Amino acid sequence: MQLDGIASARDEDNGLGHSGLAIGVDIGGTKIAFGVISGTGEVLDHEVVPTPCEDQEAIVDLICTTTMRLRTRHSGIEALGVGAAGWVDWPTGIIHYSPYIAFKELPIRQLLEDGTGLPLVVDNDANMAVWAESQFGAGRGVLNLLLLTLGTGVGGGLIIGGEIYRGSNCLGAEVGHLAVDPGGELCGCGNRGCFETRASGTALVRAARARVASDPGCGLARLVGGNVTLTGEAVTHAAQAGDETARELLSEIGYWCGLGAASLVAILDPALIVIAGGMARCGELLLAPMRGSLEEHVFARGHRSPPPVVVSSLDTKAGVIGAGSLAMHARRA
Repeated sequence: MQLDGIASARDEDNGLGHSGLAIGVDIGGTKIAFGVISGTGEVLDHEVVPTPCEDQEAIVDLICTTTMRLRTRHSGIEALGVGAAGWVDWPTGIIHYSPYIAFKELPIRQLLEDGTGLPLVVDNDANMAVWAESQFGAGRGVLNLLLLTLGTGVGGGLIIGGEIYRGSNCLGAEVGHLAVDPGGELCGCGNRGCFETRASGTALVRAARARVASDPGCGLARLVGGNVTLTGEAVTHAAQAGDETARELLSEIGYWCGLGAASLVAILDPALIVIAGGMARCGELLLAPMRGSLEEHVFARGHRSPPPVVVSSLDTKAGVIGAGSLAMHARRA
């Protein structure tokens, strides 16, 4: 994909084509994923374990023991990369805060270097994912790339000029907290009307439950038996089966995704937008209305084409691939 220039001159620096391996770790609120990553982004081994999210010391111990186990199965592992949701300082690898895990001023990079003996990088999980997409995924070679992760919340990652953009406080690309609906729903961050209150899986479930409660005769209500504890997956499956109510709900989420993306495009002017996270599995039921809304609201409409919007090609493994790849990149820099 040659949208913005190809970053082939950086391939050697990024570890592409090298024979060394790295371990990538993606710390999530419910599970920790591990992958042994080759220099070409191939996942050679993969493990997933539950996250002891209330005990940060247990997380460190778990990463150390799993890393050592993977090293017994694979020779040539040179580095370790770790991605975590929240405020992660670069390059010190201190996790100041996470919305889902009991991290608080944890010097995880130093602790893991001491525990594993491997050179290490630690970064925000969305930064790891966008790096993976730019090196091996849907955005390979794109020098200005925006990743939107649509799941429980809305996250973001940015590649600008071929490099990860982190901002002056390592809080860059927290796009889920862009204000799109002042006076709207209260967000977990304490503000109202954030992007993620309108465009996340949580927003979809909230709207679906309200619709089922207010209109028990609608098709979605009949499909789920009037169950107001329905999930985002249930709404998605209903939409894919042709239910009009579920499709309307996804279309509304798509509208807000496009509106938020239009504001981001006005500021960042990316060549490509990649959609990842659980909501990406909705496919065109979400992306088509998103593209329409983006085209309707984008700056200079009528004089430009909005950037293409595509689904991640790496799916749930983007985090571990990006973590391992970035660790090798730092190792060879």
